[in-house]
Amino acid sequence: MADADLDVVIRQLARQLHTGLMTRAKERRDRFNGLAAKAKSKETGERFKMMAKATMEQATAAAKRLQMSADNVADSYARSMRLAASTPIAVKAEKKAKDKPKKATKAKAKKAK
Repeated sequence: MADADLDVVIRQLARQLHTGLMTRAKERRDRFNGLAAKAKSKETGERFKMMAKATMEQATAAAKRLQMSADNVADSYARSMRLAASTPIAVKAEKKAKDKPKKATKAKAKKAK
């Protein structure tokens, strides 16, 4: 795992989170459906069934957002690594040297006085 690309690790973690999220949502849905089956009145049973349906809808939407975010981050990281790999280091060093303003040292400042 030490030499694995970070974008692959990001996607793997997102899959694990997605699986955990959907597992918990299904457990909660099953719980609500169980309460609906045990309900004494029809209205209460329908309310529990609606809660079970809403739970799955919200969990699915959250899982999609999670997956989309993870894909965006992984793609962005991979793109930046490709860019960094294609840019020569010498060009970067020259650009940094040109962009950096020269600072006067204390010794030079004292000599100027």
